[in-house]
Amino acid sequence: MDLGSDVAGSESRFAAFVERLAGTLGHADRVAPMKAYCTGLMLPGDRKSVEPMAARVDPGRVRAAHQSLHHFVAKADWADASVMETMRDLVLPVLTKREPIRAWIVDDTGFPKKGNHSVGVARQYCGQLGKQDNCQVAVSLSVANEQASLPVAWRLYLPEAWAEDPLRRAKAGVPDDITFETKPQIALDQIRQAKQAGIPTGVVLADAGYGVDTTFRIGLRAMNLDYVVGVQSSATLWPPGQGPLPPKPWSGKGRPPSLYRRDREHKPTSAKALAASLSDEAWQMVSWREGTNTTLTSRFAAVRVRPAHRDYWLSEPHPEEWLLIEQPDGEAEPTKYWLSSLPGTTPVPNLVANAKLRWRIERDYQDLKQELGLGHYEGRGWRGFHHHATLCIAAYAFLVSERSLIPPSGPRISAILPAPAVPDDYRPRGTPHADRAARG
Repeated sequence: MDLGSDVAGSESRFAAFVERLAGTLGHADRVAPMKAYCTGLMLPGDRKSVEPMAARVDPGRVRAAHQSLHHFVAKADWADASVMETMRDLVLPVLTKREPIRAWIVDDTGFPKKGNHSVGVARQYCGQLGKQDNCQVAVSLSVANEQASLPVAWRLYLPEAWAEDPLRRAKAGVPDDITFETKPQIALDQIRQAKQAGIPTGVVLADAGYGVDTTFRIGLRAMNLDYVVGVQSSATLWPPGQGPLPPKPWSGKGRPPSLYRRDREHKPTSAKALAASLSDEAWQMVSWREGTNTTLTSRFAAVRVRPAHRDYWLSEPHPEEWLLIEQPDGEAEPTKYWLSSLPGTTPVPNLVANAKLRWRIERDYQDLKQELGLGHYEGRGWRGFHHHATLCIAAYAFLVSERSLIPPSGPRISAILPAPAVPDDYRPRGTPHADRAARG
């Protein structure tokens, strides 16, 4: 389907887009509520939970519309993967028309939640709040180039206490094949599936929550994917030209030693200590993109190192890779560190450009939450949580495709559909006269 080349036909293109997505649902009676739900997500409004959307899309039949939308998103048995696949097929050709995919961005986002009954809710770090609190967390994979990005995979992180609680699993409808996995494990699953689906690949980008996981990085190498991932200042590394000691000489008895080793005199250092040891000549100023008011520029150094994580249990040392360090002017010490498997001939500005492209995921989450209500779902079940997110991502994908049709200097599209007329006496549940308004 050609999504077109002008903005004037946005409404008709949106209708055609949703019609194609609805073809994956399996039952004709799901098409109308899907169209209504996606329309509700695209309409202006502060709240994108089911009842306020029902009032906007069908103000004359709020109660009936609410029941229809709730059943469609929380109960109906349609496949998120099929909708996401069709969405990708429609939008990726538009997204890559000017520039190929440059990166796959891994990240997670939190949704504050009160109570303990919503699926996956637990006291854990919530990026939206910047602290530990009661929340749900989902892991996503986005494809990106310099102009745009798009989530192509999404899954709720199920804490171990939830994964091992059969009563709560049953009540929330968690599928039997979902077991406890760490966030990096979920991300590797998503990446593996994206490769199998033939999605154009790019350099994998992730913050230190994923980059510090050696198994995650090894998994990416096993799939022949390069990466630029954040690490902490405490990451243990072998400085340039160094590595673990070879196995001990064989004594002639028993099995020959095969494990690499270290001792008191020969041991790795931290990323922070390595950065402090660099000369002034090792640093350079690098610009990577235009910000809101100025060109974004900072001070960087890059050296070839070997990660040292538990290499005393290995018969081969970890491969050599880049350590990229950022220390902005005026800062007493570095603020960010990355490890990268990109080739040793890669120029430092290219390393920086890749590392900094991860900012696009922040825009994804900002738009998905503020414009499309990604965090507004009020149900408690696994199916509803993922159905709502899938439809939010599909609506966002259409916005991305529309923005891709406009030159970079053109206006930014945030809403496609005009604001509806909501009944004067409508009140959301929990406010005075809400029941009467719902019946109206």
